[in-house]
Amino acid sequence: MDISFFWIGAGLAALGYFIGDGLKNFKNPKASSSGYPTLIKEKDLYIYLGLSKEEVKELLSKYPNAPKVELKGTTYYPYQNLLEWLSSNDIYKS
Repeated sequence: MDISFFWIGAGLAALGYFIGDGLKNFKNPKASSSGYPTLIKEKDLYIYLGLSKEEVKELLSKYPNAPKVELKGTTYYPYQNLLEWLSSNDIYKS
């Protein structure tokens, strides 16, 4: 009987640990450590690059091989990959 209480106590302790660990980012589950999103929609790209909408449109038409992901008809740009691509091609220096 004493051993069954031990396992119940151990189970409750493990349950408390995993629930507490899961609640760490409960209010802000999508927060990233860098403060920048992982994927940026094409329409919002100008904000993160510090360019005008026209400049971004010209950049993307001039360089169609920019790293991008298309999901359900929406084009997203991986932020870190795009910055690396821009700096490696000497297109844009941040």
